[in-house]
Amino acid sequence: MRAPFQRTHTRMNFFISDAMAQAAGAPPGAGAFNWIFLIGMVVVFYFFLIRPQMKRQKEHQQMLGALSKNDEAITQGGLLGKVVEVGDSFILLEVAENTRVRVQKQMVSQIVPKGTMKNL
Repeated sequence: MRAPFQRTHTRMNFFISDAMAQAAGAPPGAGAFNWIFLIGMVVVFYFFLIRPQMKRQKEHQQMLGALSKNDEAITQGGLLGKVVEVGDSFILLEVAENTRVRVQKQMVSQIVPKGTMKNL
């Protein structure tokens, strides 16, 4: 005979049944779809993000290589000036008469046509 407060071996789960708690198996071919989707995303990122950025960076490096004395340039900070001296990593930019600023070469955003400073 059992005691009045003895527990039985049945287990009650109030939140979720044991059958519903087990994960269902993946459908056949789902692994291949995941790989195709992953490869497709890498291709999309390459063509829409990585490749255009590399192209812009290459064009910027070519522009900096072509930068020479007496060119007029605009920096990323918005300074417009005439290039007085070109070094390996810095340029000397004349922004006004007798006012020269040393700027990192990488900060030049574009080369403008000569005579732009006079027209402003």
